Amino acid sequence: MNDKKLHALLDDLSLKEKIGQLVQLPGEFFAVHTATTGPEQKLGITPEVVDMCGSVLNVAGAEKTRQVQDKHLKKSRIPLLFMSDIIYGFKTIYPIPLGLGATWDPELIEKDYQNTADEAQASGNQVAFAPMVDLVRDARWGRVLESTGEDPYLNSQFASAMVRGFQHDFDKQHGIAACVKHFAAYGAVESGKEYNSVEMSERKLRQEYLPSYKAAVDAGTKLVMTAFNTMNGVPVTGNKWLLKDILREEWGFDGIIISDYAAVAELVNHGFVPDNHAATQCAFNATVDIDMKSPCYANELQPLLAEGRIDLQKVDEACWRVLKLKNDMGLFEDPYRGASAAAEAQQLVTPQKRTLARKTADEASVLLKNDGILPLSTDKKIALIGPYSSSQELIGLWAVHGDTRDVISIEQAFKEKVASENLKVTSGTSLLAADSNYQEMGMTALQFENSQLTDADQQQADQDVEVLGNWADVIVMPVGEHTVQSGEAGSRTEIGLPAHQVALIKRVAKFGKPIVLVTISGRPLVLTDVATSANAILQAWFPGTEGGHAIADIIFGDVNPSGRLSMGFPRAVGQLPQYYSHLSTGRSPETSGHSSRFMSKYIDAADGPLYPFGYGLSYHHAKYHDLTLNRATMMADQTLQATVALENESDVAGTETVQLYLQDMFASVVQPVKALKAYHRVTLAPHEQKNVTFTIDVAMLKFYNQQNQLIAEPGKFKLFVGANSQDNLTTTFEYI
Repeated sequence: MNDKKLHALLDDLSLKEKIGQLVQLPGEFFAVHTATTGPEQKLGITPEVVDMCGSVLNVAGAEKTRQVQDKHLKKSRIPLLFMSDIIYGFKTIYPIPLGLGATWDPELIEKDYQNTADEAQASGNQVAFAPMVDLVRDARWGRVLESTGEDPYLNSQFASAMVRGFQHDFDKQHGIAACVKHFAAYGAVESGKEYNSVEMSERKLRQEYLPSYKAAVDAGTKLVMTAFNTMNGVPVTGNKWLLKDILREEWGFDGIIISDYAAVAELVNHGFVPDNHAATQCAFNATVDIDMKSPCYANELQPLLAEGRIDLQKVDEACWRVLKLKNDMGLFEDPYRGASAAAEAQQLVTPQKRTLARKTADEASVLLKNDGILPLSTDKKIALIGPYSSSQELIGLWAVHGDTRDVISIEQAFKEKVASENLKVTSGTSLLAADSNYQEMGMTALQFENSQLTDADQQQADQDVEVLGNWADVIVMPVGEHTVQSGEAGSRTEIGLPAHQVALIKRVAKFGKPIVLVTISGRPLVLTDVATSANAILQAWFPGTEGGHAIADIIFGDVNPSGRLSMGFPRAVGQLPQYYSHLSTGRSPETSGHSSRFMSKYIDAADGPLYPFGYGLSYHHAKYHDLTLNRATMMADQTLQATVALENESDVAGTETVQLYLQDMFASVVQPVKALKAYHRVTLAPHEQKNVTFTIDVAMLKFYNQQNQLIAEPGKFKLFVGANSQDNLTTTFEYI
């Protein structure tokens, strides 16, 4: 349908039909039920609204989506859009985005998201509620799982790649629409507590938190989702300054803005408006097009029009944006968009997709510690002791459509590499402590009971630990968080391993055998209390469908680990929020002349993270040396070249992520001690030497001044190049 015909359709729609396009309901509304006891009654909307609804949430599978669409089209002339939480894979699950960030490889992740789009489309989904590009710096927040980390520049690279991946070859038959979220600054909620408020200066917002959203918009994202939080006291879903002034007018975004789940109605809960009527007016006038799972738009838009509080032209514009996306995706020609059982059989969890998932999990895993014990020889007697040893629960909370039955466990992967006489396995303990408050984690009593070892099983596990600990040459311990302990509504005040898992590690350490910890989690963990007990630590995140294979690949040396942290690991939870690019203070240990007592530090812990941003070990050793600049000064119309020599001093080929950071040493607004500006992934053959060159331009020197203008000021800059945010060579130059 061309635009002329689409405009004719819009003009022909009744007001109720137009409003219907601005309403999104979950799948339960399209199941068999009666209106008096079904979801319409609970939400307070009529069956007529359901019949005119424009989009549906989290219905997946070709058969289901076709059934819902067929039923809908008997009562509506406009097909439904099927939107879903598709965060880091559809059926083939990749590592969580915090792990994807650790690859520092946006090109690889773009391929992951292309595959994800192909799977989702085959199963009838047209819109993914992703990427989540929130900048995250407080590991207490459960949703750090969905982000690619703490750095604006790195996050922006992945935001663009994920949007491109979802929307690859986008037309009526190809790609699905990306919906970037959560606009804006949801990752900065106070205390790391879900749904909490954000207080932030405009300068900090623009310099650090908005760039990743802007990158997604520039990459062409079709939708943007509002955040749950308030921003300086104004809920984002009703924040005209953020949504209209910045997103629409300043950035030129002409796609769909959709609220998060029930967020329009929750404007009342915030205490920002007195009722749904006012909430609807507020959100709609802030240019929110689609109201997800609330009665507000369905019930209140028409009365507001009658009162003259909203403009019919704005309703038409919002409806047009929805119709335009449906038309661009070919839904008026094929309302199923190719979804079928045959398409699913061709696309879902194929060998090719498994291969890519394995490669991604290989690159996402970060080796945090290694005293030389890794890689292991398969000739050694290996005890696999830990609650994740045999578990297939490796996909994390937000793999909504994934199936753990597709997952390769660690035990299964080890058995493919190690002879049966050299491998013995026990869980040692359960993932969750017996006294866990499972209801607060959203578990039923039965789910919690099934997660626990029985008394008899625990007694047997204790005996097995004793036998295996004495028998083994080396002990591999897969430990970590339970799936329900991270993700949405997974905020925690303590983010270390559970006490009973720590006790297991301490017990096993008494055998005096080398220990390799494999940590499975949705966030950076506080590992200070166990790091000294381990000879090696491999952070595997929730690694996805091929997670077991990837862990075995690295532990046995088939893959040289190349992952580098995109979010630092704190020494203690009391350091949070923590990030490498903090501002300079007047009394830093590096610059202050005061006694050690009166410096910016803690008195009960070493300063800084346990494992910093950009950090990760490999089986090769690369030496960085001879950092040089092609000139000592730079003008606005010039560029500067920084070159570092890189040498592989080992017999093992490997990949280095060479990182460049800058510090504006004296500025009208205090600047970070360093900020990532560029990086190169460089593969080195054994004993190979390469020169790596970076180009610095004026854009890298810019910051937002006190008037919120993006400028570069003349002055002295420090340049850092190295393997992570702490281990750097340095030099200086002057911008004139």
